[in-house]
Amino acid sequence: MAKTQHKAMKPTWEGHLRLSLVTCPVALYSATERSADVHFNLINPKTNNRIKMQSVDAGTGDVVERSDLVRGFAIAKNKYVLLDKEELDAVKLESTRIIDIEEFVDAATIDRIYWDEPYYLAPQGKTGIDAFAVIRAAMSKQKKVALGRVVLHTRERVCALEPRDSGILLTTLRSHDEIRDSSEVFDRHLPKPDARMLEIAEKIIDQQAAKFDPTHFKDRYEDALRDLIARKSKGKPVVSTAPDESDEKVVDLMEALRRSLKGGGGPSRDKADRFIAARSKAGKAKKKAATKSGRHRNAARPFDLAKAY
Repeated sequence: MAKTQHKAMKPTWEGHLRLSLVTCPVALYSATERSADVHFNLINPKTNNRIKMQSVDAGTGDVVERSDLVRGFAIAKNKYVLLDKEELDAVKLESTRIIDIEEFVDAATIDRIYWDEPYYLAPQGKTGIDAFAVIRAAMSKQKKVALGRVVLHTRERVCALEPRDSGILLTTLRSHDEIRDSSEVFDRHLPKPDARMLEIAEKIIDQQAAKFDPTHFKDRYEDALRDLIARKSKGKPVVSTAPDESDEKVVDLMEALRRSLKGGGGPSRDKADRFIAARSKAGKAKKKAATKSGRHRNAARPFDLAKAY
């Protein structure tokens, strides 16, 4: 059987990987791709033509060619420091062409919130391939993750390197300044769960325990968009259907947990979505009725968690 021919991937970055005095030429390739995503164009419905974007001078209204534009950094209102390409190129960092391994750490010590974009790092050409193999094998044997720096899209990023298959997986890491303090979002005073409810919830988790398989998860919204486009292209009508609320009237948390446990892992995702939609609709109706009767003034009273759902 003939092998499937794959289109050659274009490197995102080319340079050298360096460990102390050992250097080898490498190339960086994106490990993910979004070419299968649904992409839309802006269309003028009166002419069915695409909309063309233009660069317009905000002061004069004149159209300016993009090739004539320079970058500017705002230092005050309507006042900018202008920088052309030659000036920006003059700011050279060694990491623009060299990934210098600075230290080795255990992967478990890197908080998952810092992991960002994955790339494949592979040797480029035959020169230095032995050095690449030695660096990769040493990391694999020591079970360590290397930390270095790389410049991508004019920005220097800290990156983690770890052996993967016959190459290296390089993942850019977010900086500490990019991570928001969770205290801005999370309530530090969560109520203590009811022991009986907690026990049932733990059993549900045990029932639904599984090994991670990414093929089980698909982008349902993307599939729905493709179905919508296919129906429209064939001239078929597009009709929205209201969720079926008849079998999802559970409003008590304990009862919901018990029913989920009895059902061997709870309702399906579609049923769960309908339950959430039904509860939201019921909540809005209840709030509207309370507003009319004046009962909304008692909203600050303590409430029973088991009766709140």
